[in-house]
Amino acid sequence: MHPRTPPAVPSRVLFYGVTGSGKSSAARAYAAQTGLPEYSADDDIGWLPGWRQPSIEQQRELAARIAEQDKWVLDSAYGVWRDLVVPRAELIVGLDYPRWLSLLRLLRRSLRRVRTKEKVCNGNHESFRRLFARDSIIGWHFRSFNRKRRVMRELQRTPGSAKVLVFGHPRELEAWLGQLPTADPQPARS
Repeated sequence: MHPRTPPAVPSRVLFYGVTGSGKSSAARAYAAQTGLPEYSADDDIGWLPGWRQPSIEQQRELAARIAEQDKWVLDSAYGVWRDLVVPRAELIVGLDYPRWLSLLRLLRRSLRRVRTKEKVCNGNHESFRRLFARDSIIGWHFRSFNRKRRVMRELQRTPGSAKVLVFGHPRELEAWLGQLPTADPQPARS
């Protein structure tokens, strides 16, 4: 087997895509189906309570700890530490949905979170004020959309890198997830 050919069920999987595409939900579904440990770029690396971010050095250290493990599913890769996880990934799943679709999903999700006061990450909450702030998630969608699409294409073209699957619509992702083998149930503890 070629050293970069992924095994039947890759055990180090990175989900990457445009903001609002559903990376976290897709990573959670993959982890649940395969029994692999799931990590969140926002919860485990990128955000602290009070919407504070760890320093770049701290983020890189946290990302490196995850990447060095034998098994993980990660729901995104921030640019400041993507170089640590991409080389360790056996599979990269790109969610390259049209802007209208990802933006609609982002708006629906964000408005639901504001209305229900759902915790987002590390105890943080979205608010109407944050939704329309200069550094809001909606603004980030517009600022990062083209760059994230470009990164997915670059990852596909990189020789010797992990296999990259890019899905253009949620139906394609759902079909792929549906054909994955299901993990053996964990034995009950006595």
